[in-house]
Amino acid sequence: MTELGELELLTRFGLALAIGLLVGLERGWHKRGHEFGAVAGTRTFALTALLGALGALLAEAYGGLVLGMVFAVLALVLFGGHRIEAAEDRDPGLTTVVAGLVTFGLGAAVMHGYLAVSAALGVVTMVLLGTKPMFREAVANLEQQELYAIFKLLLITVVVLPVLPNEGYGPWDALNPYAIWWMVVLIGGISFVGYFAVKLVGPRRGLGATALFGGLAASTAVTLNFSRMGRSSPSLQPVLSAGILLASGTMFPRVLLLAWLLHPPMGVALVPAMAVMGGVTYGGALWLWRRSGGDAQEEAEGLKNPFDLRTALQFGVLLVIILLFAHGLREWLGDAGLYVLAAISGLNDVDAINLSTATMSSDGDVTSAVAATTVTIAAITNTLVKAGMAGAIGGMAMGRYVGGVLVLAALAGGTMVFL
Repeated sequence: MTELGELELLTRFGLALAIGLLVGLERGWHKRGHEFGAVAGTRTFALTALLGALGALLAEAYGGLVLGMVFAVLALVLFGGHRIEAAEDRDPGLTTVVAGLVTFGLGAAVMHGYLAVSAALGVVTMVLLGTKPMFREAVANLEQQELYAIFKLLLITVVVLPVLPNEGYGPWDALNPYAIWWMVVLIGGISFVGYFAVKLVGPRRGLGATALFGGLAASTAVTLNFSRMGRSSPSLQPVLSAGILLASGTMFPRVLLLAWLLHPPMGVALVPAMAVMGGVTYGGALWLWRRSGGDAQEEAEGLKNPFDLRTALQFGVLLVIILLFAHGLREWLGDAGLYVLAAISGLNDVDAINLSTATMSSDGDVTSAVAATTVTIAAITNTLVKAGMAGAIGGMAMGRYVGGVLVLAALAGGTMVFL
């Protein structure tokens, strides 16, 4: 900690006080009716944060042992008060004690210059303390398979993904283990979020939110999962089909925004095709959403598994096959196959060809019009793939719901290309 002026010191003490009052406000509200019997109330938390800041300031002059000793004394006082309170059966939990220790630490962190981090953690602490009923209810309603689903998702995301190499292997260096596994995580994550969204807010609103936010990341992944759900729950097929269209429609503004950020002239050239395709797809989604009415009020049988790792792995295998196929054809066709490459890339993803052509257009290797046409061809191919996926996995009914709209959108995009 560098030498601080009086104004800066007062500012930091003020922030520590504010954090203490913030946490203490929640604890004081929680302990209302027991104000004089509680371990710590609003004023105690405010003073605890100030004590942390003062301890950190003194530690700068007299050594870190001072801060440690103050923390130890505070812990003993809080635990002593907790034992007295627990003996009277008012609150046997340790939440207030731990919150007091956290508040002390945040006060010390403020004095060491971590102002924004301390303020943010203070808010997070208050939110965690205030959502106790919600967490208690969520844990009480959590089923065993849902708990296992959380374990599996964390395992493949936090443990497996970071250790995978982020470089190409195999023929043409086409296989990137990190990128492929990231898609597996994405597939599983969308399925996981969709399950709990439906459980929390009901099939219609839950699936709609999942589709919208899933479409920002991977509309193909949403299509795969919603199609699988639709096969298991025929009554949900209209609203699931609307969700697929919502996610698919979100792809077009996402592609447009990315192109515009990388190379604005290319983004401008893409506007007509993306606007027409997005408009058709969103219009179909709105029509199906209204048509589904109250049909999606029952619980979906297909949503009983919150995380289907096997389906995610199958998608990963499919991704490997498409990547090898796409790179092989590119090697065979050479530079003359830019449009063909766009059609092949669109079988799996639009973002890769979008990034590549935007870079080429920015460097002057291709014109903005050619780059826009290339990306539009990839978007058309990807749209047709999702139409086929909905019918092949979800069944004929979903194929009609989704396929009709997406084929119409693809025809509209093709018309814009030839115009």
